[in-house]
Order: sequence, then C-alpha cells, then structure tokens
Amino acid sequence: MLMTTRDSSSGAESSMDVSHHKTPTKRSVSGSPSVDEEEEAEDAEVWDQFNRRFREVQAVLDRNRALIQQVNDNHRSRVADNMVKVVSLYSDLSSNFSTFFHHRNDNANAKPTN
Repeated sequence: MLMTTRDSSSGAESSMDVSHHKTPTKRSVSGSPSVDEEEEAEDAEVWDQFNRRFREVQAVLDRNRALIQQVNDNHRSRVADNMVKVVSLYSDLSSNFSTFFHHRNDNANAKPTN
C-alpha cells in the first residue's frame, strides 16, 4: 500500500528573510560603527535565529503530519498488519512531541550568555 501525505498551507515556505528587512545604515563621523549599525546586526542575528527555529518547528510538524496520515491510512485499511503498525506510528509521534517539548524547555531554562 502506497502512503502519501496531504499538502497543507502550513508546508509553504516562509517569506520571512533577513534580506527583506534591511534598512539603510548610518555611519558616524569617526568611521566607527554607529548605534544603528549595531542594532541592524542584532536584528539580523535575531531574524537568523527565528528562521532557524521556524524551520526546525516546521520540520517536526511536517514529520508529524506524515505520521498522522499513515496512521489514518493504516486504520482505514483494516488490515491486521497495518493495525499493528499503528502502534509503532503512535510511538513515533509520542517521541517527536516529547523530544520537541523537552528540547524547548531546555532552551527556555538555559541562561543567556550575554
């Protein structure tokens, strides 16, 4: 039996990219970076981190969507072997949620390095 996943609008690529948020920079008279340039560098770092996290979350959601679709397909088939596979798929889903949740909590509890 061939397993397919449904397309979803949540699978669309994000248009949030650092290049869309660049602003003109100001230079101080002495040639050293101005406050605006420092803020822009910090903004770029924040957007980079946001984009990385967004891709991580989207990958987990996409994987879970595929697992849920496989569970549904196996359940609908009513074939004994496929029903047994459902248990393994539920285990995979549980593991994905647990890993993501604990990873998120570990990051939330980490002390900033600044």
